[in-house]
Amino acid sequence: MTTHVSPNNWVSEVFSFPHPVNEYAARMVAGMVVLLTTSIIAFQIPGLMFVLGYGFLARVATGPTLSPMGLLATRVLVPLMGNKVKPTAGPPKRFAQVVGLGFSAAALLLYYAFGLSTAAYAVLGVLVFFAGLESIVGFCTGCFVFGYLMRWGIVPQDICEKCNNLNLGLPAGSGS
Repeated sequence: MTTHVSPNNWVSEVFSFPHPVNEYAARMVAGMVVLLTTSIIAFQIPGLMFVLGYGFLARVATGPTLSPMGLLATRVLVPLMGNKVKPTAGPPKRFAQVVGLGFSAAALLLYYAFGLSTAAYAVLGVLVFFAGLESIVGFCTGCFVFGYLMRWGIVPQDICEKCNNLNLGLPAGSGS
């Protein structure tokens, strides 16, 4: 029996962000961001800023679906680790990707529109620092800021109602 997938369902499935997100996969993506961004700076390869920017844009729009780093983390690296799962809320992670997109877009504009290579590399250096925090110690600065934005009423509470429910539909006390 074949199932028919309407174009609208396919589009909404592709252009969605996962909730929950696997913390291990998110940290691996952050590590790849550190490696790519450090390479851009160290080897002076500004063209790779487009790859970096695309990666953030893809993750903001689709989670790992159209992101090479996201796919590598979720389809290859996590399975190599034995499919370890540590669920964490999706909306703050998406916000963190938006922030990363902002940093990579700022670096692109500084470099290509204004010819300010030192400023562009400085912005990328800040990105390396924050991606490194997530990758190495598991501290997501974007997620931290997202929490404050919710407390201050800038981000509506209903955006992250799911943030408080990460049991993935498992019965209470199942200890996933």
